[in-house]
Amino acid sequence: MSEYRDSSSNNFLSLISGAFIGAAGLAWWLISEADKRKEEKKQKAMMYSSRIQDGSEAIDTNENIKDVDGDKLEQKVEELNSAIADVRRQLEELGQ
Repeated sequence: MSEYRDSSSNNFLSLISGAFIGAAGLAWWLISEADKRKEEKKQKAMMYSSRIQDGSEAIDTNENIKDVDGDKLEQKVEELNSAIADVRRQLEELGQ
């Protein structure tokens, strides 16, 4: 009978230690995935900021303007100016 208890307690300890090792492995994997995502976001932000600094972002948006004709161009400019004014207003509100 005592052999049965030893066997069951050993099985229980094995189960507990396996669960603990599995949880530690899962935690390590989740942390490494989070680090990878953070690094990817950082790299994308660096690439985007370099495009803004060298002006290529502005060139890309200017290519889309060629598709707009006459009155539509004026309307588009007014919409953009309105959006810029809204952003300025929001920034001023945040600064106060």
